[in-house]
Amino acid sequence: MANFKGKVAIVGIGEVPTGKFPNRLCLLNALESCRQAILDSGIKKDEIDTIIPTGTFFNRRYNTDMVFAKIVEELGLLGKAKNNFQVFAGGSSSSTMLKTACGLITAGIAKTILCVQSDKTGSAPVQEMIDLFATFGIPEEWETPYGFFMGGCGSLFATRYMHETGTTHEQIASVVVSMRKWAALNPNAMLRRELSVDEVLASKLVATNLTSREGNVLADGGAAFILTTAERAKDLRNPPVYPLGFGSRVCHYGISQDRDLTRLRFPEAAKEAYEMAGIAPNDVDIAEIYDGYPIFPLITLEGLGICQRGEAGAFVYEGNTWPGGKLPMTTNGGMLGQGHTAAGGGVAILVEAVRQLMGKAGERQVNGAKIAVETSMGGTFMDSHVVVLGRVLT
Repeated sequence: MANFKGKVAIVGIGEVPTGKFPNRLCLLNALESCRQAILDSGIKKDEIDTIIPTGTFFNRRYNTDMVFAKIVEELGLLGKAKNNFQVFAGGSSSSTMLKTACGLITAGIAKTILCVQSDKTGSAPVQEMIDLFATFGIPEEWETPYGFFMGGCGSLFATRYMHETGTTHEQIASVVVSMRKWAALNPNAMLRRELSVDEVLASKLVATNLTSREGNVLADGGAAFILTTAERAKDLRNPPVYPLGFGSRVCHYGISQDRDLTRLRFPEAAKEAYEMAGIAPNDVDIAEIYDGYPIFPLITLEGLGICQRGEAGAFVYEGNTWPGGKLPMTTNGGMLGQGHTAAGGGVAILVEAVRQLMGKAGERQVNGAKIAVETSMGGTFMDSHVVVLGRVLT
């Protein structure tokens, strides 16, 4: 049994609406998310001894300000907070922040930790964001000269997966349908209009087996969550959500170096997380799966052992992940529905997992949910992370 089990709990969450808000400061996204999380937890602000802001893409100066304790000062915690430092792993920053916080609390180095993310990739200069996401994570020596770019990831992974499993483009497109159904119920989501498979496939073709509706949309947003000791959590207002298990593997930097684009390392990461948590795939009530492109939830569903090899496409196409389905998936709408806020895409999915387990998800609440898995991936899907969260200790 992992030594953090039963010792750490997530006790509060906060989030601002995702979208294009050019007049809303990125700092405001962060501070409002922190304010909500503090009020939601019922914990006294001055109890926060560690603040972990993750990375921001839209502005290098703002990102540096976060590293240099801007949030500590704005929250009035100067001389009270003991630590301020950045934990940043792109889209997998959610899982890595959570693991870091659990380690600090378990080791007795910190007692109450505030993790926060904010970005404005939706309102930043368009060409700057195109250049950034077209080149980051692409080896300059070996892949950039051949024209490969971030947007090609969804196409490359989908094409290979279809070749190996026989999955159809219609089935992959149904992931977007599922995400949009959840986003329609999410007041913080950017893209709240539902789509049909036909609409997804009829949209502009941007790459082989990838249409414009299958790409995420960059957005502004922010989210935060607070962790403390399980002992302190007993006195707070929310039902505590316990981190139960972690599993992770790094797959690649350059995609050309990954030998299995259709599995990545989710089978190994899931096995590790399940063993640590003491659960099996059929114990999972909600799968809060990182998306980015619709192919990745299919790869992940199989890696998690929820679907057999090559069956995830049909599973989603048949409506099993929709509201009211057998296994609710990415219930905030993911980056294909709520919007892509850079590192915040994964943080929003983690916050949603906690929201569901606390029973505070409104129209999209999954009744009776006790166990959730949250997954994340960073960069050009460089790593595979699985987190098991629970309302009860297993």
